[in-house]
Amino acid sequence: MSWTGRSTGLLVAAVMVMSVAACTAGGGGGRAASCANLYTYQDRSYLDVTPNVKFTFGKKLGVATQMPCDDTGGQDESEELVSTETAYEVDGISPKVAIAIGDTPKTATLFAVRSGKEIPSEVQKLIDGS
Repeated sequence: MSWTGRSTGLLVAAVMVMSVAACTAGGGGGRAASCANLYTYQDRSYLDVTPNVKFTFGKKLGVATQMPCDDTGGQDESEELVSTETAYEVDGISPKVAIAIGDTPKTATLFAVRSGKEIPSEVQKLIDGS
């Protein structure tokens, strides 16, 4: 194989790795939105909150939807798959601010509506108390 062929193959592999990493990348408390942690419920978008936040579950609200990941472009519309999970109330916080999302209350994670990188103050109090 020529030098050009090997270089092209390495470049393609690097681009594929970066594409996967972009879809799953996340940082600390003020994570940027990625397709792995963005759900919609009743026309609002929710991002996940720092893991291991202690909160009490309320009643089952309905279904939250995770849209397919297309942050790399070029995805065929027919390939799009929508993922759904159960949404639960978080005691003491309006569902317009935060919900818990997961198969069961025990496996659900806290999600909050955000304006930019700001976490709502009600949710920040839960984080600070954990």
